[in-house]
Amino acid sequence: MASTVTRSTRLGPEQRAEALRNMRAKELDILVIGGGIVGTGAALDAVTRGLRTGILEQRDWGSGTSSRSSKLVHGGIRYLEQLDFGLVREALIERGLLLQRIAPHLVKPVRFLYPLTVPLVERLYIGAGMTLYDLFSYTGLRPPGVPHHRHLTRRQLQRAVPSLRPDAFTGGLTYWDAQVDDARYVATLARTASFYGAQAASRVRVEGFVKIGERVVGVQAHDLETGERFEIMAKQVVNATGVWTDETQAMVGERGQFKVRASKGVHLVVPRDRFQSKVGLLLRTEKSVLFVIPWGRHWLIGTTDTEWTLDKAHPAATAADIDYLLDHVNRVLAVPLPREDVEGVYAGLRPLLAGESEETSRLSREHVVAHTVPGLVVVAGGKWTTYRVMAKDAIDEAVAALDGRFSPSVTDNIGLLGAEGYQAAWNKRGRIARAFGVHRARVEHLLNRYGVLTDELLDLLRERPGLLEPLPGADDYIQAEVVYAATHEGALHLDDVLTRRTRISIEAWDRGVSAAPVAARLMGEALGWDQARIDAEVELYLARVDAERRSQEQPDDESADRIRRAAPEFGMLRAAGGRTRRGR
Repeated sequence: MASTVTRSTRLGPEQRAEALRNMRAKELDILVIGGGIVGTGAALDAVTRGLRTGILEQRDWGSGTSSRSSKLVHGGIRYLEQLDFGLVREALIERGLLLQRIAPHLVKPVRFLYPLTVPLVERLYIGAGMTLYDLFSYTGLRPPGVPHHRHLTRRQLQRAVPSLRPDAFTGGLTYWDAQVDDARYVATLARTASFYGAQAASRVRVEGFVKIGERVVGVQAHDLETGERFEIMAKQVVNATGVWTDETQAMVGERGQFKVRASKGVHLVVPRDRFQSKVGLLLRTEKSVLFVIPWGRHWLIGTTDTEWTLDKAHPAATAADIDYLLDHVNRVLAVPLPREDVEGVYAGLRPLLAGESEETSRLSREHVVAHTVPGLVVVAGGKWTTYRVMAKDAIDEAVAALDGRFSPSVTDNIGLLGAEGYQAAWNKRGRIARAFGVHRARVEHLLNRYGVLTDELLDLLRERPGLLEPLPGADDYIQAEVVYAATHEGALHLDDVLTRRTRISIEAWDRGVSAAPVAARLMGEALGWDQARIDAEVELYLARVDAERRSQEQPDDESADRIRRAAPEFGMLRAAGGRTRRGR
């Protein structure tokens, strides 16, 4: 079989070590702090302008907010009601770019139902909003990539969602948005930035800034894998640390120009067969909206919106959060979902710009960019969907302070690794499956996770056919994906693979407990771990799962946070001897 055309570089331990050597050896033009969606987007934006670029992340790529979202790429239809037309239009244009140009292998259309309870008046009101939503999506330079909205009668509604209570709604409207595996997207974005020349290193914590007078000229960095401390110098530093923005700014010794508040959003993962529906659901609540989102063999149900002032690294869901979500979705289902149907739970934090309201659900989703002190640009707020615009604005601000002329942003026309040629590869997926003796559904699964880089996994399977075996308790994922995550995708710990490179931690009934020993052994073979390190990684992961399960039985945030923080921290695992230190 002729191989799909692609270019790729690895983002493995050797590349990480080389990146750190390069960053220490020579001053950068741009150093980005924060490896979430905005930080990795800023690194790609900077390096593709021809700037010497580095990026540091204190944990794993996307390990904070960016891997714990609703996994939607959307315009934010509820913001129309707030008359925030500019934000909606911007997000819809970005949605079209992501669907059709930047990441068609990772971003997919998804259809939602907006059910109606009041005849005529509500239909006219919501229909007008959705017409505006469709019109905004056409204001970019390309078609939106999804169909326009449709009206449904009560009978059509029952056919589309048989599991709804017959008396719950009078009819409905369907509309389209898109969804994404957020963690996989961020890891792919980091790898794409590295491919274009950015020096990228995860598990490196910035603990201070280097200043000459009032000007920031670099950072004090701590490699959490080796324990080394060193300085990295840069002409401009970009702070893209999301909910940690205030803490990062405090290290400069200057008062921030704005504050970022954290809002906790909790999601439930429920098996797809627990109720019948051909579409996702958008339900109104007394505070905001509730999404029921199709997610492979599962439904995602979320989200909550409550202020969070505790540990930002590991926000914890409570029994009250889970009950709140179940209560609201069960109001419209003919057969209610019991607590036992909840297969997975995850909690994330939204970085909201403070100062507009005491209610986090009403704080701004707009983003701001500012030169808070010379040499330091801060970007904060915003939405996952508009990450590329945020990244562009941040680098525009940084470039304006550099000597010389630099090219404008080009990321609106750069596909992520795996995107180029994806449609052609998808069209010949049957031939690929036959050539490798792999089931067609397996090839489709790989193409929708890796795009044309699927070739690299198939080459691995040719060399080691045994890696085609699925992971225990997680049939959707094969063993080759664990090896590939360690050698090509920057996964340094077991948690990186089970929680972010795959979504086993939220999709498997046992949350990855049975997969953990096999995955750790495979990672150990790829990364040269001894048995003590393999055992330590498994022990850490099991402790994390246990802490999360127990925290989700607690009645309030303080109790849940106390239990979750008791689990050891992956970032402090030393390669030598496998010693661990408790999380903060």
